[in-house]
Amino acid sequence: MGRLIAFRTAGDAADGLLFGWDINTLQNGVLVYLGVSSLAFVLVWVVGYLRSR
Repeated sequence: MGRLIAFRTAGDAADGLLFGWDINTLQNGVLVYLGVSSLAFVLVWVVGYLRSR
């Protein structure tokens, strides 16, 4: 059967990050990515709504 992989804190995952990244850089990058993608989603939705009027 497969192994269960779980972390108690974000710091536990820091040892296994690729490219020598630290956990703070990864978390900031993820937050920026989620913010930009959410903004793009809302922008596309608003433009579609305005075009349909």
